[in-house]
Amino acid sequence: MGWFYGFKLHIVINDKGEILDFLFTQGNVDDREPLKNKNFHDKIFGKLFADKGYIGQNLFENLFVDGIHLVTKIRKNMKNSLDGHE
Repeated sequence: MGWFYGFKLHIVINDKGEILDFLFTQGNVDDREPLKNKNFHDKIFGKLFADKGYIGQNLFENLFVDGIHLVTKIRKNMKNSLDGHE
């Protein structure tokens, strides 16, 4: 495996495509890190749609307490807890 030099852009937009906030991080930073910072998600409420890189039980619970429902697709090795099927 080689080296990776770069950065990630974390961007929050509303349903109209307007940018609410953005943040650059180094390429090796976990995707969930910016959302742990209340200053980054203080303008967010309701549903937050994100990719699979943002999956995490602790992050989901912390955002939920702040009035944010994190919605992601589930990974192939995960059970859908909302499905109702065991």
